[in-house]
Amino acid sequence: MTEHRIPLAGVIGNPVAHSRSPRLHRHWLRTYGIEGDYLPLHVTEDHLAQVLRALPHMGFVGVNVTIPHKVAVLQIADHISDRATLIGAANTLIFRKDGKIHADNTDGYGFISNLRQHVPDWSPQSAPSVVFGAGGAARAVIVSLIDAGAPLIHLANRTRPKAEALRDEFGARIQVVDWVQAGNVLEAAGTVINTTSLGMVGQSEFRVPLDGLRPGTVVTDLVYTPLRTRLLDEAEAAGCITVDGLGMLLHQGVPGFERWFGVRPEVNDATRAAVLA
Repeated sequence: MTEHRIPLAGVIGNPVAHSRSPRLHRHWLRTYGIEGDYLPLHVTEDHLAQVLRALPHMGFVGVNVTIPHKVAVLQIADHISDRATLIGAANTLIFRKDGKIHADNTDGYGFISNLRQHVPDWSPQSAPSVVFGAGGAARAVIVSLIDAGAPLIHLANRTRPKAEALRDEFGARIQVVDWVQAGNVLEAAGTVINTTSLGMVGQSEFRVPLDGLRPGTVVTDLVYTPLRTRLLDEAEAAGCITVDGLGMLLHQGVPGFERWFGVRPEVNDATRAAVLA
């Protein structure tokens, strides 16, 4: 006789206490009446592989992965999705019944879904995009913009070689712009995305000149602490359509929750309220 097991999921990181993912997934578990739990798991780099191999035997059906493990888990996973391979990082792991680990990346899905929820007529094909930053989040954003048909992506990073490496990897639609010149490409942009930590609580301010922004441009900041960053405030004052970064966190959680618990959750006002509580 097979013993009934309560399905468990969680988020692995170092540090991890700041993560809002437990609030998100526990809200969905309550909302849909699902027996299960979602736990923050502080795991160091030295113990990552050992912990991941043990979790399926403890009733875990999967985990989210945050800093600094998103790249390292690709070396541990048994199966890697095409998206995770292309982005070069994974944020969602599914543990199969045979104990094998499947790695995926839902950050790009979360980014696109957030924009489409808040700006239903958003059209990435109609004008160039501008992306600030060249880290893991930028990789996910760039892949999703290319998939969505963006004709040109201006990419600016404080260290230019990192941006050039992404251009070499993702092709001719990427045009690298010097950080100090980035304000000059805003006027023609249809979408502007900050993927850096600039503007986050405890970090330096985002200081790129924004006078080139024009009314109607869609501006989103992946930073969500604070929800309203200087970038979003100035963009709103310029007549832009602004989208905060919290929705990306909410939407990227949808595919994982569905795979783990068998229900596709909805992202709505109650979801936002639960995570902000």
